[in-house]
Amino acid sequence: MDALTCITNRRSIRAFQDKPVPRDLLTEIITTACRSPSYKNSQPWQVMVVSGKKKQGLSEMMIELLDNGTPFCPDLPAPASWPETEQARIDRLISQRTTYTGMDLNDPAIITRARKANFSFYGAPHAIYLYQDSSLSPWSLFDLGLFAQTLMLVAQAKGIGTVPQAFVTDYAQQIKEYLAIPADKRLVLGISMGYPDQEDPANGLRTQRSPVEEIASFVE
Repeated sequence: MDALTCITNRRSIRAFQDKPVPRDLLTEIITTACRSPSYKNSQPWQVMVVSGKKKQGLSEMMIELLDNGTPFCPDLPAPASWPETEQARIDRLISQRTTYTGMDLNDPAIITRARKANFSFYGAPHAIYLYQDSSLSPWSLFDLGLFAQTLMLVAQAKGIGTVPQAFVTDYAQQIKEYLAIPADKRLVLGISMGYPDQEDPANGLRTQRSPVEEIASFVE
């Protein structure tokens, strides 16, 4: 699959087959993603692949923490607000997903339900956690973002679905303890990974993108 096809066809997958990805394929995907660029080739990323009973236990722990009302403690706090332009795009997405699913995505009960679906990794056989040393600068966050995008595109090329998830870092402290990730690491992103269930309606939504005229300027 060529790069343009991967970029155009990639989508966030929220329903997966009950079929693990072979270890050698997971290793190949990560190895290829390591070709991602980074500032001075610092490669400021670390990857943990969580599967099987360990993943199941992690899901149960996060759901229990949520049910008990445990305060969230992400290493990267969620944005408190958005500029007008970005907020308009978010509002369009929520409206689109509300129309598609028939659920009010501003309803607190629906948000809790969505969090639990995230904490269950949408049934994916593998949970990928990306983290880095917490002393690294914002440039290194940018680099890790490049790595995450490359990882998802390589997976797409291999027929493997992914979805990037902020929710699954909500309990960063407890997650790092459970996975034996050192406390001085910054838990940045979770990614569910597996073979997509193309028949599930959850994978039918195609999100919109802003036109080039809205985001680009050409100066001569």
